[in-house]
Amino acid sequence: MRKFGLIGKSLSYSFSKNYFNSKFKKEGIHDCQYDLYELESLDGFRKWVMEMDLNGLNVTIPYKLEVLPLLDHLDESAIKVGAANVIKIDEVLTGFNSDYYGFRKSLLGWIDESVSTALILGTGGASRAVTAVLDDLKIDWKKVSRSTGKSDYTYKDLAENTDLMEFGLIINTTPLGTFPEVDSMPPLEYDQISKLHFLYDLVYNPEVTSFMKEGIIRGARTKGGLEMLHLQAEKSWEIWNR
Repeated sequence: MRKFGLIGKSLSYSFSKNYFNSKFKKEGIHDCQYDLYELESLDGFRKWVMEMDLNGLNVTIPYKLEVLPLLDHLDESAIKVGAANVIKIDEVLTGFNSDYYGFRKSLLGWIDESVSTALILGTGGASRAVTAVLDDLKIDWKKVSRSTGKSDYTYKDLAENTDLMEFGLIINTTPLGTFPEVDSMPPLEYDQISKLHFLYDLVYNPEVTSFMKEGIIRGARTKGGLEMLHLQAEKSWEIWNR
């Protein structure tokens, strides 16, 4: 039996297990299983991987950056982004990034040529994939976070000094709004959102987040992270079976 799974700190929201096990059933793949592994830390990670006899892993919050020094090799995709959300396990542990592929493919064809600037909410591993895509698409971007020194703005700075009309695309890469905390959302001045905005939320559970609802009320075009999840998951499967 080939074993795959997702590691993270809290995974009650995750659709990954159902997605992959449904895929295995639908495609008649009988020698594979996919599970969720909640890890309080990455202490002893390499030993744990070998003891579990795993063939591949997905990586989510908060380990996409922390896992990098624990791997033997990094694929060009992980080097480009500076984060790994896929690990292929054979004799060695190799890190890849499929978030870049999933985000880029889901973004193209949704935004239009009017988008030249973006505001990225969050500074974690997923935000790095987002910035890499925006750089390649030549879309200028700024980041915002809760803490000073980690981004271009804090949310307080943003509220006091910046009009959100400066940014055609606003992307939430934080876990705010994820099940079960569905009422939470990034602390923006939502009254500055208009029908000229595109709001993209990487959160996929729920499919329509509170962040997206605030945009919908104001006529903004919105998109959640479910398509990106499916795209990056299929890219993971391709990586594991190379």
